[in-house]
Amino acid sequence: MAAKRTTWIVLGIFIMATWLLGSVPQIMAETLNGKYINRVTKIESLPIPDAEGHSTGMTVIEGASISENGELSWQKVVIIFDMTKGVGPFSQYWTNTFQDGSTMTGYNKGMGDGGPTAKWTSEIINGTGRFQGIKGTVTSTAKFFPPEKGGIGWKTVGEYTMTYTLPSK
Repeated sequence: MAAKRTTWIVLGIFIMATWLLGSVPQIMAETLNGKYINRVTKIESLPIPDAEGHSTGMTVIEGASISENGELSWQKVVIIFDMTKGVGPFSQYWTNTFQDGSTMTGYNKGMGDGGPTAKWTSEIINGTGRFQGIKGTVTSTAKFFPPEKGGIGWKTVGEYTMTYTLPSK
């Protein structure tokens, strides 16, 4: 008799657990690909006299991105650097502002190698509007074009893959 009661209790717990797990909305990660084009709009650089070409400073980059679903955003990137002849550590914050005013902000740090291409992964750290509560990462690649004569900095063309989740509504 006790074995029969235990069986019914275990079966009841199993049914309740299955119902509870099935009723919790599942958060699925979404993936979005896109392209961007940016240019340097400001550089503040201070030379460090310990080595030739050593400087520290800040760069602001601005441009546009378009995702595979056709959505446009304006990008603004702020980079803090400490480099010698284009090689050295940097950290950057970026914000994409979409046409409806929603924003997404990310952060990454890395090591510049002075080459014509770069690849990095950012963590999405904040969102506003329809991106409130967003979590995820963005993997980006870039090709650098040298400054034009009299220009203040390089231009970039790149691609990104964003993997993210949004809280259920």
